Amino acid sequence: MARLYPLFSSSKGNATFVGTPKGGVLIDAGVTYRRLCMGLARCELPLSAIQGVFITHDHSDHVRGLKTLTEQLHVPIYGQGKTLRNLIDHDALSPGAILQEIRQGSIQVADLSLNAFETPHDTVQSCGYRIEMPDGKVCAVCTDLGHVTRGVEEALTGCDLVLLEANYDENLLRGGKYPPYVKARILSKVGHLSNMDCAAQARKLIQSGTTRLILGHLSQENNRPQLAEEAVVNHLADMVRGQDYLLQVAKVETEGEMIAF
Repeated sequence: MARLYPLFSSSKGNATFVGTPKGGVLIDAGVTYRRLCMGLARCELPLSAIQGVFITHDHSDHVRGLKTLTEQLHVPIYGQGKTLRNLIDHDALSPGAILQEIRQGSIQVADLSLNAFETPHDTVQSCGYRIEMPDGKVCAVCTDLGHVTRGVEEALTGCDLVLLEANYDENLLRGGKYPPYVKARILSKVGHLSNMDCAAQARKLIQSGTTRLILGHLSQENNRPQLAEEAVVNHLADMVRGQDYLLQVAKVETEGEMIAF
């Protein structure tokens, strides 16, 4: 049975495990090593289940725990070339870290097949991951994008489950305390995905066969789980939740949740 564990999900720290207690991959390590181990334990996942770590980009909320993790766990760290070089330059990895640059084509780890796809975000390089499970089921982790490009849409189409960014409510962001330049960054085409943009993409996904959606990477300053959920549900008003699709919001920190698909 295919499984995804949203361990941590917010603008302050992100990590997702895909696989089973016997083996799988970690997408990002954006919390401290101690918190990551606690999150894994809540989900009854041993540290040894992580057989590869895949990094989406080099912002701290995605790599904060990576240096200690690479000191304690000697498995390959996968990332795009510019991302890995930035991590090295900023001392974000242990000296003995095993690095694997992502190029074109699939990467096979723990009976999973992973493909990276580019995402438009304000860093040197950024990507999401499409993951095919041994039973043929497909999921994707897609956060940190200012808009949905054709490439992103193609990568998400056909997935059974998608963890999709719903970072901010536009009214909360525009009326919030962030300085204008930060608001402009978030709202830009290389910033983050709003609740409404997430809802529009969710509709396309459901119409193309996706059955499970997880809303993730919510800003704790500029969003609320209820607002993100309502935006998607309202945009899918002609569909029946629980029948045509399943929807949930990833928690900031896991309480042991596992999504089977």
